[in-house]
Amino acid sequence: MPSLPPAPALSRRGLDRLAALASGIPFDPAVPGFYFLRHGQTECNARRIFQGVDEPLNATGVAQAERAGDVLAREPIRTIVCSDIARAHHTARIVAAHHTITPAGTDGLRERHFGELIGSSSADMDWDCAPPAGETLDTFVTRTAQALEAALREPGPVLVVAHGGTLYVLAGLLGLDATPALLGNAHPLRFDRTDTGWQVTALADAVNAPAHIA
Repeated sequence: MPSLPPAPALSRRGLDRLAALASGIPFDPAVPGFYFLRHGQTECNARRIFQGVDEPLNATGVAQAERAGDVLAREPIRTIVCSDIARAHHTARIVAAHHTITPAGTDGLRERHFGELIGSSSADMDWDCAPPAGETLDTFVTRTAQALEAALREPGPVLVVAHGGTLYVLAGLLGLDATPALLGNAHPLRFDRTDTGWQVTALADAVNAPAHIA
């Protein structure tokens, strides 16, 4: 597959406080490792628009999810837990078909709810904003941490299929840096416990740069 041109740099405003909030939450899943996959691309991703829960994968997103499914078919996944938002659940179903697993959707793994910002540009988003009728950063981080902890109590190895914001929280919980290179749509990742903490490995080259997170 030909390489896509890199997307403009993502705004990382507010991520320091997100990471600080996550790092203050006790999080020590009793597993040697697990997998994580961000959903495939949507039109709002490509256009950098805050999106609602019903935003579907576009054709590129479906192709990305299928490619991720091919990669993850080689991994010993026993359980798939996913956000119940349309774009994540569709991605999870595509991957699950390789394992004859039914993904378990949960609202705890949803992307942060940006309230009245939905439908507007996210090109210069600030994670530490207070969106009208939306979810505060503190609530989002706490809710996501609880959902991740519950997901990783399922029979493993577990694959979590969720969102860019979920990955930012997960990285903070584990003391890792969610670099832009890890945040591509449908970019399969493996997290492994080591003697000194956790490490993350990309299982395939990113299909594209992360055009948009939320």
